[in-house]
Amino acid sequence: MTYSTNFSIEDLRFDNYGLIPAIAQDWLDGSILMLAWMNKESLTMTLETKNVHYWSRSRSEIWRKGATSGSTQILKEIRFDCDNDALILLIEQNGSGACHTGEKSCFFNEIKINQSDKKEKKTTPFSNICSELFNTINERSINPSEKSYTNHLLTKGSNTILKKIGEESAEFIMACKDNDKNSISNEAADLIYHLQVALMHKGVNWRDVLAVLESRRNNN
Repeated sequence: MTYSTNFSIEDLRFDNYGLIPAIAQDWLDGSILMLAWMNKESLTMTLETKNVHYWSRSRSEIWRKGATSGSTQILKEIRFDCDNDALILLIEQNGSGACHTGEKSCFFNEIKINQSDKKEKKTTPFSNICSELFNTINERSINPSEKSYTNHLLTKGSNTILKKIGEESAEFIMACKDNDKNSISNEAADLIYHLQVALMHKGVNWRDVLAVLESRRNNN
């Protein structure tokens, strides 16, 4: 648990109804999952039990997330903003997802900024592109496309995938030797992509890699 050494719930600024907004964020990949409200009691219960509790404005009662659905949230870390009037909960989401619709995130609707944008709809707003990339690779494995390079690699299997990792590693090394920052960035991106294809082929989730990195955070 991370919080200020002298932290007190009394330091937070609750609104006139005794509530404070709380954003739930995936502790590994940074996905914004949901926004709900807390009062002092629900926040205290969350800190004491590490099971996230919110205040329901419609029912006027405290509710433990996932009490009926099984989609519980385990608190990993909590932060408050510079004005002390908003919270971010870094949580481990269990079950089908944070949203009552079954989606991982409640924020799956998108307002198009550029109407000419032909990109596929993102169902979850990730804070890092690597997690989004792995989800795309996973989608390709579930719904193959003849024109997909990812499906080509997955169909060819380990020898082709591992050969590509070797080639991309060598190209990354040469880009570093040439001190070409543009080439280094591009080759690093190619290497990460092919590593993720290998992970998918071997049944290893990108989140497993993130969990290892998280466990090593304080050792670096």
